[in-house]
Amino acid sequence: MNSDLCDILFLDIETIGMVEHYDQLSERLKSHWIRKAGFLKRQEEQTDEDLFSERAGIYAEFGKVIVIAVAKFTTNEKNELTLKTKSFSDHNEKKLLTDFKEWIDKADSVKTKLCAHNGKEFDFPYLCRRMLVNGIPLPPLLNIAGLEKWKVPHLDTLEMWKFGDYKHYTSLDLLLTLFDIPSSKGTMDGSKVNETYYKEKNLPKITEYCIADVVAIAQLYLRMKGLPLIEEKNISYPAP
Repeated sequence: MNSDLCDILFLDIETIGMVEHYDQLSERLKSHWIRKAGFLKRQEEQTDEDLFSERAGIYAEFGKVIVIAVAKFTTNEKNELTLKTKSFSDHNEKKLLTDFKEWIDKADSVKTKLCAHNGKEFDFPYLCRRMLVNGIPLPPLLNIAGLEKWKVPHLDTLEMWKFGDYKHYTSLDLLLTLFDIPSSKGTMDGSKVNETYYKEKNLPKITEYCIADVVAIAQLYLRMKGLPLIEEKNISYPAP
C-alpha cells in the first residue's frame, strides 16, 4: 500500500486578482469583467469594482497564482509513512510557474498521480490556463488533452467524497471537521488571501496557509482510504 501512496503528489494553490484594483485593468479586460460580473450574485450595494476585489482571483482569466504547495508520502528507515512538503511562491507569476514546471517535469509521468481537493474543477485547469497565458509549455502531468478519462493521472478528494453524486460541493474544511483532521482555517481562509497579499503584503503567511492545506488534503486522503493519520513528527516542512 505504501508504494501506491508514494506515487501520489498532493497539490494546493493560492490565487489572487491579477491586479489590486479594477481600474488597473486594461480597457479590454474591464469590459470582459463587466460582462462576467453581470452573471455573479452580489449584495445590493456591491459594484463591479467590489466584485473584482472579492472574486477575480477565482477565475484564471482575471487572476494569477502566487503560491503552489505540494506534498508527497515517503517512508523512513523504520518503514513508517512520512510526508514531505515543498512550496513555490513568488510575486512574479511566470517565474513561479516556470520553477514549478521545472520541478514537476522531473516526476515520473507514468507512475505519478496528482491529487487536490476540487482539483479537477479548480487547481489543475487554473494552473494550465495560467501557464499558457505566460507562454509556458504544459508539463506531462497536467497536459491531459486527448487522454481517455481512465488515463488521466488526476485524483480529487472532493470527487472521492461525492461517490458519483454531483449535486453538491463539500468544502475541504467541512471534511476535515468530519474526519477530525487539523485545519489551517484558524489562521486565515481562502477568502482572505487577496487582502492578505495586497493589503498586508504578507506572502509568507499565505505560503504557510497553503502548505497547511496540502498537508490536510494528504491526511484526508489517508482517512478516505481507511488509514490512520500521519503523526506531526513524521511531517517535514520547508525551511522558513
